[in-house]
Amino acid sequence: MAPRGLSAEEKRVKLLEIFHETRDFYQLKELEKLGPKLKGIVSQSVKDVLQSLVDDGLVQADKIGSSNFFWSFPSQHGVLVQAKLDRAKETGTTHRAFITEIKSATEAAKTERIESDIRFNKMKQMAELKKDLGVLESELSAYGDSNPAKVEEVKRAAFLAKEAVYRWTDNYGVLLGHFTRQNGISAEDVRQYLSIPEDYEDLE
Repeated sequence: MAPRGLSAEEKRVKLLEIFHETRDFYQLKELEKLGPKLKGIVSQSVKDVLQSLVDDGLVQADKIGSSNFFWSFPSQHGVLVQAKLDRAKETGTTHRAFITEIKSATEAAKTERIESDIRFNKMKQMAELKKDLGVLESELSAYGDSNPAKVEEVKRAAFLAKEAVYRWTDNYGVLLGHFTRQNGISAEDVRQYLSIPEDYEDLE
């Protein structure tokens, strides 16, 4: 049975081991020879694996003259790992703060929802009361003259009319007295001439 080939991550780990175990600088051609020999990495895949390590900052690269050199030391790897760990912790703190904020907003929304429900119920009750009032007003109008409000309105109108009669009767008395004094005639003659009965001022 043919041996299983290395996965992409296994190739990365093994190529990085070459740097950490030897603590040396290499060119691509050298790594393409050492990869298959020391770690079982297919020569054709070394370039892509190396580039992925450079992209992740696990391997450093620099051009000296016309040649590109690559290197990586264990201490450098530790620094990178610690930096990633710190970033992960910072991200975790940010996420926890965000979760707390979301929870607070959710609780506030629940509170507002309760207030909205209370207001909705109050509005519903008010609408029902208005409906009941409309029904009662319709029933009252059906009684016609027996409607208490209309009866009260008639009483008020009668009271105002009576007050007006008293006022005009008083005015008549004042004018009659003034006229008789100025002209030297009796009040009876004036009433008789104007066809005003003697009981005109009796409103009882």
